[in-house]
Amino acid sequence: MFIKANLYLCMTNSALFFTILLAAIFMVTGALFISCALSPKSTNSLKGEPYECGIPTRGASWGQFKVGYYLFAILYMVFDIETVLLFPLAGIIKDLGKDSLYYIMFFFVVLIFGLIYAWGKGVLQWE
Repeated sequence: MFIKANLYLCMTNSALFFTILLAAIFMVTGALFISCALSPKSTNSLKGEPYECGIPTRGASWGQFKVGYYLFAILYMVFDIETVLLFPLAGIIKDLGKDSLYYIMFFFVVLIFGLIYAWGKGVLQWE
């Protein structure tokens, strides 16, 4: 125990960093090599197909989606992140003081203006 602790104290920060980096690289490459060596190999012709569901594809596999789906997804992510940020703040709002309440209210105002802007642009309407 004393030798390990003494060895740790003798290493500089850069030597410790490179030791951990080399150990991480060795473990990752070792895990990849072992998984490639032990995994079963399949030479089935259907492995090259885009979907392995058994139904052959007809036509091109590439299709375009409406932009409305992406805009709706972005809006969902914005308001989902808002919820994730505000739940912890709701639990400790008394401890933070009045200034933090003003910051949270400003955050809400910016999000409400963003929602009004998106609504005005017609992002939330399905056509």
